[in-house]
Amino acid sequence: MPSRRTPPSLATLILMTAVSLLSLNMFLPSLARMAEDFGTDYAIVNISVAGYLAVSAVLQLIMGPLSDRYGRRPVLLTGLAVFAAASIGCLLATDIWLFLGFRLLQAAVVSASVLSRAIISDMYDKQTAASLMGYVAMIMAIAPMMGPMAGGFLEQLIHWRASFAVYAVCGVLLLIACWVDVGETNLHPSETFAAQFRAYPELLRSRRFWGYSLCTAFSVGTFFIFLGGAPLAASAAFGMSPAWLGVGMGCTTAGFFLGNLVSGRFAARMQLSQMMAIGRIVTLAGLGAGAALMAAGLFHPVTFFASVVSVGIGNGLSLPSGNAGAMAVRPRLAGSASGLSGAMQVGGGAALTVLAGVLVTEENGIAILMTLLMLCALAGLVVALYVLRLDRTEPLPDLS
Repeated sequence: MPSRRTPPSLATLILMTAVSLLSLNMFLPSLARMAEDFGTDYAIVNISVAGYLAVSAVLQLIMGPLSDRYGRRPVLLTGLAVFAAASIGCLLATDIWLFLGFRLLQAAVVSASVLSRAIISDMYDKQTAASLMGYVAMIMAIAPMMGPMAGGFLEQLIHWRASFAVYAVCGVLLLIACWVDVGETNLHPSETFAAQFRAYPELLRSRRFWGYSLCTAFSVGTFFIFLGGAPLAASAAFGMSPAWLGVGMGCTTAGFFLGNLVSGRFAARMQLSQMMAIGRIVTLAGLGAGAALMAAGLFHPVTFFASVVSVGIGNGLSLPSGNAGAMAVRPRLAGSASGLSGAMQVGGGAALTVLAGVLVTEENGIAILMTLLMLCALAGLVVALYVLRLDRTEPLPDLS
């Protein structure tokens, strides 16, 4: 067995992030059926997405500083144990509120994605870290790409609860893998837990940290808007079955794979802010083209889902550089920076998921959904251009 000081393998880092993402989207094609089975409204069941994201945001604010104080390994293993137990609870729950309680506990798996970024930051400089994050995200993108497809087919072949059985198995297996493979990479832990929270203002005073974090938040926001509105909008507009809806939602993640492939190859040789801006331009251009084609009469599910592939491509270009940049602002606070930046991403995503759930209806679904996506992409572009300007006018690290 490797030493507890041995850094984890690339395969383990990929699995950590993949399971964290899989826990969000595999059951999404089944939301309507779940509402029927529990005898409640779609909006209540949608708390399993929005509430999960909100709890994830809060946990990231805690787990980042905890890992800077006590180490990455113990925080990671605790989070995975809670996730595995909560997945079993979701599988067995017969009441909607009991189900939602366990579903919120599943958010503990966010420790895997937060700490995978912090571990990479512990091990590499910011340019290399951005490149490696791109490759990790490229490979692990297979999980969220296949997740909705698998969830849709599992519902048709077995039951929607089968998705939560898969979560439980994945949680147990990942816990074992991390126990064996993940050594401690935080070799200089802080003296006290309170000191980590006192360090947050140091991050908040950095304009670059805000720029990197807000750009990644808006980038992820486009994805969460899609997750919150697409199941209702696409099924109402195009009459898609859960299985085909899962295929459509999963195929959009192929763009994320492509974007991360490009990031892995070029992030080490380009400014981080340049990669972020390019990603936002790609997203906005793709969504604009899709909206124009549908307005011109090509109103078809292929047109819709093909345009949303640009969200995945743009995120693949922007997120590795944005995440690496946020943690590089204060390297000794990598865990706290990862947690705070991640909380902004997930908290914003929760709010946007709720917004999409409220505004998107069966009558106006596609039009409202595309409008929200383009507005969020535009906001991300504005922030990315600000960071790019900051890098050009103040090339030295921001130590203000």
